[in-house]
Amino acid sequence: MPGDSDLEIEEAFRRAQKAHNNKAKLVASLKNRYNKLEDKTEFHEEFVRCLKYAMIIYTREPAVENVIDFVTRFAASFETPVNENPDEEEEEEDENEFLNFLLNFLLESHGANSHAVRFRACQLVNKLLGSLSENAQIDDDLWDRIHEAMLIRVTDKYPNVRIQAALAMSRLQDPSNVDCPTIKAYMLLLENDSNPEVRRAVLSCIAPSATTLSKIYKRTRDVKEKVRKLAYQVLAEKVHIRALSIAQRVSLLHEGLSDSADSVKEVVKTHLLPAWLRMQQGDVLQLLHRLDVENCAETAVTTLQAIFSMATSPDDLQNGVRALCEFVKNKGNEGEELLERLLPETAIFAEYLYSYLKSITQLSEEQRADMTQLEMVMTQEFIGQQLILLVGCLDTSEEGGRKRMVAVLQEILLMPNTPTSLIGLLVEKLIGILRDDAQKIQMVAEIISDVREPILPISEPVDENEKRRKQVKLAEVRVQIMEAKQTLEECISCQDFSRAAELKDSISQLEELKNQLVLEASQSADNIKEQRVEKSDAKTLLKCLTMCAELFKQMNIKRGICPTMNALIESLILPGVSNPNPAVRNMAVICLGTAALHSKDLANTHLVLLLQITQLDEPKIRISALRALVDQLLLNGLNILQDKPAPVSQDDSNEQPEHQAEEESTVQSILKMLSDFLDSEICELRTETAEGLAKLMYCGRILSPKLLSRLVLLWYNPVTEDDQRLRHCLGVFLQLYARASRTNQECVEESFLPTMRTLFNAPVTSPLSEVDTSNVAELFVELTRPSALVQPAAVQAVSVHDSLAVRVCNEILRDTSAPEVRLYCKTLSWLEINTEPGPANSDLQLLLKDILQEVKDKHSIRIIEKLCNQLNGDRCSKSAGNQDTTLQNLDDHNGGGTSYESFSWFVCKKASTAKNGKKAELSSDESDEENVPEEPPSVRPSRRAKMAAIDKTKQDLTALMNQEANSS
Repeated sequence: MPGDSDLEIEEAFRRAQKAHNNKAKLVASLKNRYNKLEDKTEFHEEFVRCLKYAMIIYTREPAVENVIDFVTRFAASFETPVNENPDEEEEEEDENEFLNFLLNFLLESHGANSHAVRFRACQLVNKLLGSLSENAQIDDDLWDRIHEAMLIRVTDKYPNVRIQAALAMSRLQDPSNVDCPTIKAYMLLLENDSNPEVRRAVLSCIAPSATTLSKIYKRTRDVKEKVRKLAYQVLAEKVHIRALSIAQRVSLLHEGLSDSADSVKEVVKTHLLPAWLRMQQGDVLQLLHRLDVENCAETAVTTLQAIFSMATSPDDLQNGVRALCEFVKNKGNEGEELLERLLPETAIFAEYLYSYLKSITQLSEEQRADMTQLEMVMTQEFIGQQLILLVGCLDTSEEGGRKRMVAVLQEILLMPNTPTSLIGLLVEKLIGILRDDAQKIQMVAEIISDVREPILPISEPVDENEKRRKQVKLAEVRVQIMEAKQTLEECISCQDFSRAAELKDSISQLEELKNQLVLEASQSADNIKEQRVEKSDAKTLLKCLTMCAELFKQMNIKRGICPTMNALIESLILPGVSNPNPAVRNMAVICLGTAALHSKDLANTHLVLLLQITQLDEPKIRISALRALVDQLLLNGLNILQDKPAPVSQDDSNEQPEHQAEEESTVQSILKMLSDFLDSEICELRTETAEGLAKLMYCGRILSPKLLSRLVLLWYNPVTEDDQRLRHCLGVFLQLYARASRTNQECVEESFLPTMRTLFNAPVTSPLSEVDTSNVAELFVELTRPSALVQPAAVQAVSVHDSLAVRVCNEILRDTSAPEVRLYCKTLSWLEINTEPGPANSDLQLLLKDILQEVKDKHSIRIIEKLCNQLNGDRCSKSAGNQDTTLQNLDDHNGGGTSYESFSWFVCKKASTAKNGKKAELSSDESDEENVPEEPPSVRPSRRAKMAAIDKTKQDLTALMNQEANSS
């Protein structure tokens, strides 16, 4: 090729590096040169030679990125529109010659040993495919080769290569094909790729379908905030609400609006909710119909509040009255005027509430079998619940309206057809309206008394002989009246008027006597008196206990137990604990546990009863008793038994130690019981116990490395994989607990070895044998980092990691031939050990020297040697030497794939740059150096929080190309 053409290509690449140059003109000029050539081979070779300079640079240098964009534009300029005329097919093939050549070159380069070349090859393929029009045509064989190559590269070692390969395959996927290899590769990456940026890249280009929707939905629960955020954006922009099940819709809103990251909450508010509203033509009520508001009322309220928060004017607030009222009321004085427009007066609302709740249908047992009628009643109860919640938004400062509302709530609680599900809410609102504590207790107690012992009419027993005598006498009088009337008629017919007058008087007397006897008979039959009758059916007891539980819940525990409350405990709660009905028993246990929070004496008295219930009753009741026990321990601690008065005895010196031993024995039995519950086959009981222990440990009521080890093992146990509540609870607890204080970190440190021994000694049949011990060790290292504390303690001579290192060293020396020695040595390399001279440093070095003498494993020896060098202060010089060796040997690993021997000088230049002190560090999200030593000489940084300090030097490829040309 003539020299001018060489300069033309080099000049184009030289100018392309500068961002201010017009790349369209460069493309047009270079294409004009290309079209004039008859033999394109030399042009191709020279173009590729210049391109290789950019392809061997891994970092995202601006000059290199500009060159990549230029190459993409130039190659895409050869695309010709699709033409149906067969005579022009030959011309199109000539036009596509360069594009096909470049793609073939990239496909030959994608398997190079250098990760930089693989990255640039995939990047160019991605950009080229993305720049082609929708109806572009590529040879089928070439298309298949691109597909195969990118499928290989999505499994590359380096995340950036996988990202570009995944992006390149976006136009190669076929959502309608269940067996599409691209779709399968995407789903595999979403499920298993450890790099969050790769998962984000796949989310951005995967096509939603019946196959992929579940995988996209699952990414809304990703551990990384950016991945969750993008998953919600994809669902908002690409997925119709009808494609999601009701459970998925509710879950998306519930988890998204309660996410720990504000950015995720914001994207749900600003993207997902508006998108769903647009699909419903902006109708909020229609959106609520798409959700299961009856079973997920809290999620619906949160959703409405999110919608209201985005409203720009009061006119936009038109739907969801109850949630809107609560939202406006929380605004304080700003929302008073709007609240008055939304709600009626208190007295009027009270009458409406009474009339609606009174009309709720009562179903018999037979009718409850009909799902249609049952759903109707459930809907009525849900509406009633929303109306009761509106009571909290009413203005009860006006005395007349407040009194009427109190009277209505009392009447509703006394009604026999009031659903049990609404009782607690009604009591809560009633107590909230009343202002005096004594009045609250007295009124609820009176309602409970009226419900349990209502005033009923009762008839007294009647003497049957007396009743019979009166009936006979009444019959005689009636016969006499009939005879007298007959005689009277005869006298009148005979015109014996004097006799007729006497008979008439006699009949009148007999009528009076008859009426008196009839009245006496009716009075004896209706001899009914009103008196209180105690009801002991399960429905009545459950209703009374629910009111009692809500009363204890709403009252301040500092008030203590008053005589009225004590009477409720003795007459209602304690008998209910032994009731044969499980629902009554469960509510009685809840009442007892809540009442025990008001009085230590009451707690001491019934603590043993609660312990017995946790072990002997039905699962649901056991869980309620366990919650009561945990609440008691959280409030008063394990020393609650110490507040119990010791038994009076003549020989105090002998009785006191026995009493103390009894207390310690009870505490140990409680802890052992809780520990045993962690192995329970009842999932709910196991989860509740783990959550209770987590609360007790986080609040400082329990400090037990043994129990902490049990919780860690439970978290990792495959048996609990489907228990999301347990996994979430323990995952949050472990982070918060370890960060809270150094004392907690020391507890974590003490639990490390027992946990690891349990895992190492687990039999093959145990689920714990499947746990990744390396991951567990890394967790303990992360939890005990001094930098992880919320409030780092003052500088101390010995850190938690220093103590942990000594423990691990001693464990290694116990059996240096054990298979777990290698993992323990690896754990030592992860620790942030203090390298300052001191007794702790010296003791650790002695232990490490003993390990070097005893351990035979070469991998472990190398780790210990590097750790010794670190403690001796040789880290800096060692690191510099290894860095030079690493950079100088980069070109030794380019033997396979495409050859780049002619560019080895560039690697040497990088090495000299490193010698001059310009050291480049790459974050884990970007990539790792290709020839990183197996164990770095410096302290290994956190895998989850590596420092990203990429040296953004502006490389200029011109000098490199000139140097290559001169040397040749």
